[in-house]
Amino acid sequence: MEQPPMQNVMGLGLRVLNRVAGLPVVDRLGLRPTTERWIYQASKTGFQAATLAARQFKATQKLLKPARLPRAARPELFDLTPTDDQQALKEAAQSFAMEQLRAAGQQADTDGKASPELLAQAAELGVAILGVPEELGGAGSERSVMTNVLMAEALAQGDLGLAVACLAPTAVSTALVLWGDADQQARYLPAFVGEQPPVAALAVMEPRPLFDPQQLDTTATRSDGGFVLNGVKTLVPRAAEAELFIVAASLDGQPALFIVEAGAAGLTTEAEPAMGLRAASMARLQLGNVSVPATALLGAGAAEVYDECIALSRLAWCALAVGTSQAVLDYLIPYVNERVAFGEPISHRQAVAFAVSNVGIELEGMRLLTYRAASRAEQGQDYVRQVALARRLCADKGMAIGSDGVQLLGGHGFTKEYPVERWYRDLRAVGLMEGVLLV
Repeated sequence: MEQPPMQNVMGLGLRVLNRVAGLPVVDRLGLRPTTERWIYQASKTGFQAATLAARQFKATQKLLKPARLPRAARPELFDLTPTDDQQALKEAAQSFAMEQLRAAGQQADTDGKASPELLAQAAELGVAILGVPEELGGAGSERSVMTNVLMAEALAQGDLGLAVACLAPTAVSTALVLWGDADQQARYLPAFVGEQPPVAALAVMEPRPLFDPQQLDTTATRSDGGFVLNGVKTLVPRAAEAELFIVAASLDGQPALFIVEAGAAGLTTEAEPAMGLRAASMARLQLGNVSVPATALLGAGAAEVYDECIALSRLAWCALAVGTSQAVLDYLIPYVNERVAFGEPISHRQAVAFAVSNVGIELEGMRLLTYRAASRAEQGQDYVRQVALARRLCADKGMAIGSDGVQLLGGHGFTKEYPVERWYRDLRAVGLMEGVLLV
């Protein structure tokens, strides 16, 4: 793929810098130096993913020990109010989502993929580098679970499918930061903070009903010097163009995570268009006797590493559900106030008014549980129960909010002229990804 001229690349970076620097919150909160420094670092991540043929993952430095981000300070009182930095980053992501993702959502859904130009602009936000420690070239100074949730929510307000496409590489970089050893971090993380960040994805789901992530059909068997992976993964975002995967497989009867490069022999992808998330280019990943070295095992195969991976992934889907549900509510309120039937706005009808208010009530419940789980995860407290509660509520109520949105638009809700039908289809995925909750 032809690289864009350097002056075009610089122009993209300047446009993003101007957009963020122009936000009123930057001066109001006194964050101009911090924000400009973050945007400068984000612009260094590059504007177009490299092709597989050009990518060679190799260590650029020798690490004596893995770099880990410290936990966030635990507040004395329970408070989910975002910090000034978090609020500035959220507003920057929300501005991009409403200006770019919202406008491109319908075309991306029709095409079954996001445009390279849009993904290049999304890379400028630098979401991936926020979770990478500064000593490895990133912008992270502490564990940023809450920040990641706020950014995911903001992006999903534009379009959920495009948000998944933009955030897919972050799942891999975060896993490497949290559980990668020194050699794994030295080999892979420099690419995520370099000029051409790779496309990467987490592959956990398998094509069977009521998938349980603790019962994997994909297997990893030990071989001389490494492992051999066999199985099929489904609904992997941007798998066809990805250069790096973290694959869940059963090792000695227990689930574990493996780093797999896309060039490995026996690894193939197959397009898998689904009801929703079409903009994320979902595909099936097939592993047929894929050999990986012993160093590909992430987190030494510890059960707690895999469990935390699933919990954080489910938390991310909760944040996406909150963002898209907010988009539905924001779309509904002006619609029902402006839509006239029988000589008056339909919002004057009690059934309509109650339905819209119920969407708002359920949305706030989803947001509160999601934020609470993220806050506990960031501070190192146990958060598995909170994630399970948030996932249950976001899966059920998110789908109901999407359905109510379609219903309240009447015949308009059934047409592609309005975005609510797409958001409804996308929201249905929240209860499926990373396995269903059986309790």
